[in-house]
Amino acid sequence: MKIAGINFDHMHMGDNLRFAHEHPGVELVAVCDAEPARMRSVIEALSIPAARTYSDARKCIEETDPDLIILCPSTGTHAEWIERVAPYGKAVMLEKPFAASLEEADRMIHAMERARAPFAINWPLVWHPPHVTARRLIQDGTIGAVTHVNHYGGNRGPLFHLEDKRETTDAFRAEQKASSWFYRRDAGGGSLLDYLGYGATLGTWFLEGRVPLEVTCVTHVPEGLEVDEHSITVARYAQGLCRFETRWGTFSDPWTHQPQPKCGLEIVGEHGTISSYDHEATVRVQTRDRPEGIALPLDRLKAPYQNPVQYLLHCLEHDLPIEGPLSPSMSRIGQRIVDTAVLSAREKRTLPLVDRVMS
Repeated sequence: MKIAGINFDHMHMGDNLRFAHEHPGVELVAVCDAEPARMRSVIEALSIPAARTYSDARKCIEETDPDLIILCPSTGTHAEWIERVAPYGKAVMLEKPFAASLEEADRMIHAMERARAPFAINWPLVWHPPHVTARRLIQDGTIGAVTHVNHYGGNRGPLFHLEDKRETTDAFRAEQKASSWFYRRDAGGGSLLDYLGYGATLGTWFLEGRVPLEVTCVTHVPEGLEVDEHSITVARYAQGLCRFETRWGTFSDPWTHQPQPKCGLEIVGEHGTISSYDHEATVRVQTRDRPEGIALPLDRLKAPYQNPVQYLLHCLEHDLPIEGPLSPSMSRIGQRIVDTAVLSAREKRTLPLVDRVMS
């Protein structure tokens, strides 16, 4: 299977291309970005030949004919890029978040449906063993039907690290902050758009597709910035409340040292609870038989469910539907929550969940 990585706006491109590079059934045929310097570290790390590097997406696709295109553009240009590549009829994996708005999410869904091509939205937390283990425990009925999900998601900030979580310098961050798309409103910047989709989409996964009735959100935009670095969203469902919090500026990154509050998910069911924190070695479960709580070992992830490239190639090879948070249908529910939260924060009031009809 031939894979091309196009647009390096988001540093997760390096991580996704490493998954492709390490897959025995993949030929990494091309990398492409209008600013070739942004690809340099990935090209060096993966020893990508110069002949496989491009600065023009059209030429890249037409000359290499990939089976799967990985896209990592800025959030505000997701729809533009999907509409640009969809006519080629290739499978596409778009790095999170889904979109800057529900309207743009629907544009992407329509474009890929017209092309009759598979479409996936990758949420890296889906591949974390704690959250996979939590999902399996839910499906096994360990805590009964899920009633509440709390998510705290974030990091020290989007400019603190590059691909493979390589930490940047203070000088780099000071230089980049003024021009980075992460801090531009028109490009889809801000912690809310960066992280709320995680909690909203994984929460929908754990809640078996249920949707909230209304949403309340508040944000904090520091002086001198045009986007938020902190948001708290409360979603009211028929059975109760869920809370989704996003933060750029945690005390530490969860993949090095868990900050307080811990990044991850707390899941409440009718008969128990699960704490599933990012990068931790166990999940903690309470049940009526063990109200004191016990730490359970994590499930060992096996191919083809260790990363998004494995999973998508498995779906393509066996003509299987893309399911769960990676599916456009579930990600669209998450986007409805995100859109309502954005409007709620702007208007400073609780709003019913947006429900625009797809044409």
